[in-house]
Amino acid sequence: MKPRYYIFVFLLSLLSTISAWGQTTVIKRTETKQAVKHKVGSQWKWKGDYYDGLAYVCDKNDKHGYVDQSGKLVILCQWKETYNFSEGLACVKDENDKWGFIDKNGNLVSPCQWKWVRSFSEGLACVSDDNERWGLIDRTGKLVIPCQWKNIRSFSDGLICVKGDNGKYGFIDKTGTLIIPCKWNYPWDFKIFFSEGLVQIQDDNNKWGFIDKTGKVVIPCQWKDAWSFSEGLAKVKDDHYNYNFIDKSGNVVISCQWKDADNFSEGLAKVMDDNNKYGFIDKTGKVVIPCQWKWACRFSEGLAYIKNDNDKCGFIDKTGKLVIPCKWKKTWNFSEGFAYVQDDRGKYGFIDKTGKLVIPCQWVWADNFKNGKAKVEDNKENKYYIDKTGKKVE
Repeated sequence: MKPRYYIFVFLLSLLSTISAWGQTTVIKRTETKQAVKHKVGSQWKWKGDYYDGLAYVCDKNDKHGYVDQSGKLVILCQWKETYNFSEGLACVKDENDKWGFIDKNGNLVSPCQWKWVRSFSEGLACVSDDNERWGLIDRTGKLVIPCQWKNIRSFSDGLICVKGDNGKYGFIDKTGTLIIPCKWNYPWDFKIFFSEGLVQIQDDNNKWGFIDKTGKVVIPCQWKDAWSFSEGLAKVKDDHYNYNFIDKSGNVVISCQWKDADNFSEGLAKVMDDNNKYGFIDKTGKVVIPCQWKWACRFSEGLAYIKNDNDKCGFIDKTGKLVIPCKWKKTWNFSEGFAYVQDDRGKYGFIDKTGKLVIPCQWVWADNFKNGKAKVEDNKENKYYIDKTGKKVE
């Protein structure tokens, strides 16, 4: 009996593994779409977040369309796959597995002819032909930059990062003119953007430096790692894994003894000491807020959130004074005078800069305010925006 028993256990285990693999595949599929929710028991198999007032949905026939904030189907479920709206347009896939773009009325403004596409940014969208060469189209669907690049990474300050046939990266402008030759390396997950006129570059020795928007190397490639400039200074890591801060001439202005450090924000930078406690330094390197917190975040609107040894969150001012007591399970920096907080029940609400709870904790998730609105999620997995009174808005 034992051999049969073992065979049975093996087959059961194999079936469980196959089942788990299938579930993982589904999860990975959903992770390619931002914050997709599985709506069990509703009319939709899938529903995305709202962007530009619309959310994509998938019906029980695996066809995709869009609903408005009231839940009304405003773009019929006819597409094989869809994505979020951006700048008034959304990419859709037809039955031939080709991508195009529709407007918010559901009109096809750019025909489904591309193997891959990305959402619009700064009036342009990246598209890939059948040879997996990338170019750019405008909002009418016109190909304004030919499909000639191995990859297109990002838009920043009027320049577009592209990958050449040599596997190196450079930058073109919006006319397609090569401004900075393809000679630099970037890890696949590195966020490439100009900050204060400079961007990091990596050479063939895996050393980091900085170039300006003409492509001139203004800070030689000598650092093991480098971060973007903020308030005139950039954090860099040397070969001994020490963090330093350099100015735009490449001079080390703060030679750090810290285990970790963050970029400057509002004149101060977060640092961590050998006891894994966080505090803040000024631009001379002087410790102005002692390292005493289990966690801290950069300053925003004059306050920084911190976490004590009991894992409760509060806020300090630039003198280090605790101005909002550590009583919240989670929080984040202030934005437009409000910060979201999570209470011990796991519910989210919002406080003002005096620490007063001005919007009660009632949601299972919340994000910061931006342009007078904050995105929240209720216990039925509905996501929508609220105003600063807590009222639902379109």
